[in-house]
Amino acid sequence: MPLTVFNTLSRSLEEFVPLDPGGNRVGLYCCGPTIHDFAHIGNFRTFVFADLVRRYLDFRGYGVAHVMNITDVEDKIIRRVRAAGTSLQTFTAPIESAFFEDMAALGCLRPHRTPRATEHIPDIVALIEKLVSRGLAYQAPDGSVYFSIEKYRGRGCHYGQLVKLNFDEMRPGERVASDEYAKESIADFALWKARTPEDGEVHWPSPWGDGRPGWHIECSAMSMKWLSPSFDLHLGGEDLMFPHHEDEIAQSEGAGLQAPGRHFVKYWLHAAHLLVEGKKMSKSLGNYFTLRDLTQKGFSGREIRFLLLSAHYRGSFNFTLGGLDGARSALARLDECLAKLRELAGGASAAPGEKLPDDFTKAMDEDFNVSRAWGLIFEWVAATNRALAEGSITAAKAAGLLAAWQRVDSVLGMGGKETVLDVPEKVTELLKQREAARKARDFQRSDALRNEMKALGWLIEDTPNGPRLKKA
Repeated sequence: MPLTVFNTLSRSLEEFVPLDPGGNRVGLYCCGPTIHDFAHIGNFRTFVFADLVRRYLDFRGYGVAHVMNITDVEDKIIRRVRAAGTSLQTFTAPIESAFFEDMAALGCLRPHRTPRATEHIPDIVALIEKLVSRGLAYQAPDGSVYFSIEKYRGRGCHYGQLVKLNFDEMRPGERVASDEYAKESIADFALWKARTPEDGEVHWPSPWGDGRPGWHIECSAMSMKWLSPSFDLHLGGEDLMFPHHEDEIAQSEGAGLQAPGRHFVKYWLHAAHLLVEGKKMSKSLGNYFTLRDLTQKGFSGREIRFLLLSAHYRGSFNFTLGGLDGARSALARLDECLAKLRELAGGASAAPGEKLPDDFTKAMDEDFNVSRAWGLIFEWVAATNRALAEGSITAAKAAGLLAAWQRVDSVLGMGGKETVLDVPEKVTELLKQREAARKARDFQRSDALRNEMKALGWLIEDTPNGPRLKKA
């Protein structure tokens, strides 16, 4: 069964076929963080989704080149640098470092390349020069360089590939210097912004004078440098479709660097908005969470990752603190099952033939249907627990089940939780007494000791390998 993906470009499900003639290499780009502040949980929905896509393509045997940019110069960053009275690098470095710490806490693999915009100014300038030479960009009276939507369309190019635009109802012909502009305007957008006093020391030389790049051109220059003028997958949140991704297409394809008949990007995947407690995330509503806010509330990165991966990426998702409690419970069920299998398996060789990876693949091949995949996994947990209770699982079978889970988890990135219990000395002593009572066949005494341990918050599970303690 082939992998199918919902391509925003065609607004339909398509079979995934890499551009690579050999069908193996895949170029994957995800719009990364703008490091003006700590990333919030809505940002991380997209980044965790990108990690899932990268891991699943690895799982399916593709050779993935995963690139995620770091936007370290744009309007909001410059405003905050000015307010902080510091240098650009001094301001952005700790935020970038915190971002990668958060990604690691969420179990995300580090992308193969994480290029910074400030390290690619020559590439950005060269791309703008190409657009100027092709008559698709022009210098305004203030020295800034703008992309011309009118000239682009006049070449027979389509502006509005990702979103349907009604040119009769929208405001054409305006220039917009801001990186984020009104969605109802078809605007000539800034490729290069002439230096202003407010920019302070954040500027670079160019053929059009000192200035800095616009946000949209940064992603085009970096993605085409590190992947190619045409690559397979571009990911991002649905809020980036217009204008950011639409402008990326216009300037990248306007530069004419792609081979005849090829797009800048073959497949565009967009993750839906995340709501928090049923509402759009907002600091004023008190539902704006960074990862650090949630870990301070006692939740782990693993629990947060589970919740972010519990729903299909194209469905709007309501992120709640109650949902995190549910994630904790679900992971506890999974961990308990895996712990039993590890105990039973010992050092046995894995018996072949487990079907969980095949079932998982069928679900994920349906446009990364992770919600269906989790349903199959917890059906597997329930069936495994029944078989364990019946005593019908051999050590080799247990090892095979563990190997099947590890194969699946190479995609989900939950990691195995090898819990080391901190058992109080009193409970350990009671357990010894209970075992002695059982050997002496004093079952009344054994039951009384079990109840005493339960009152202290500890449960006993008798297994073929001896008693096993767990928290009540």
